[in-house]
Amino acid sequence: MESNRPAQTPAPAHRVVVLALAGLLPFELGIPHRIFGRAKDPAGRPLYEILTCGLAPGPVSTDADFAVHVEHGPELLATADTVVVPASYELGPVHESGVLTEGLAAALAHIRPGTRLVSICTGGYVLAAAGYLDGRPATTHWASAEHFQRLFPAVRVDPGVLYTDDGDVLTSAGVAAGIDLCLHIVRRDHGVAVANEVARRTVVPPHREGGQAQFVDRPLPEPRQASTTAARAWVLDRLHEPLRLSDLARQEAVSVRTFTRRFREESGVSPGEWITGQRVERARRLLERTELSMEQVAREAGFGTAQSLRKHVQAALGVSPTAYRRTFRPAADTADRVTLPASDGPSETAGPVH
Repeated sequence: MESNRPAQTPAPAHRVVVLALAGLLPFELGIPHRIFGRAKDPAGRPLYEILTCGLAPGPVSTDADFAVHVEHGPELLATADTVVVPASYELGPVHESGVLTEGLAAALAHIRPGTRLVSICTGGYVLAAAGYLDGRPATTHWASAEHFQRLFPAVRVDPGVLYTDDGDVLTSAGVAAGIDLCLHIVRRDHGVAVANEVARRTVVPPHREGGQAQFVDRPLPEPRQASTTAARAWVLDRLHEPLRLSDLARQEAVSVRTFTRRFREESGVSPGEWITGQRVERARRLLERTELSMEQVAREAGFGTAQSLRKHVQAALGVSPTAYRRTFRPAADTADRVTLPASDGPSETAGPVH
């Protein structure tokens, strides 16, 4: 028996409006179009409609040697279900003093209450200056995080994660983390299968947790007064060995108490915390560049055992050593293997400074 019920009309696509600001980064401007534009339902219909607007229709400058032409003005923001603000290098007062320009404030006033807000990299400055991030978790590119926090003290800045999701407000770190965040949104909206298909078509990893660390080198700040450089250099040659605080102090010919105070003044952390960080850095490089086993990596990095290595890498980077290696060496072949000799020191005792 045939049903007399009319066929259901597909729900309209979720509208994503990308706000293009002067000085934008073309790569980041394209991320929402690339990721959301590849999401389709089982019948092949687009799940998102992606449009771009500026503070006025017309050309928008970029950080490259070309401009992009934007068809729509800020009125388009009033029609958005999600607004995405990519990074810009010409934010002016927004970046300098945390204050919106008159034109930007007028544009953001078009956004309807309840609209989902997303920033990529330093696009978070715009959301913060508008007050959208007050009292909320947020992130940005690691190089801007300290400045971002000083400028917006009401924001709960987490400089180490790839992205944050606070329901209707989401922020990401730089460049590739914007891809991760957009995939996360697709996954949240439409499930794993749709997000994985988007990732497959885009040829990127299907999922990186937002809490995963931004993989960046973190050099020590320049010493301001009495230096502990000699001790640090001595340590870097012996990370795989057992290390004692008294040995470090001896390199500078000072007492343990004086050395500890100077070290914290210069680096902002204790000697033990710094050494653990350096061991994680060495482990990272071994995981990226060699095919050593986890036990070998643990010994070479000074953690002694694979269990200790997992504990410290997970705490520092937010992922296991195996997952980290998979990210950076997904198809390592025997042609670029690097073999390092095993350490001579005892593996179980190469731990934190005593």
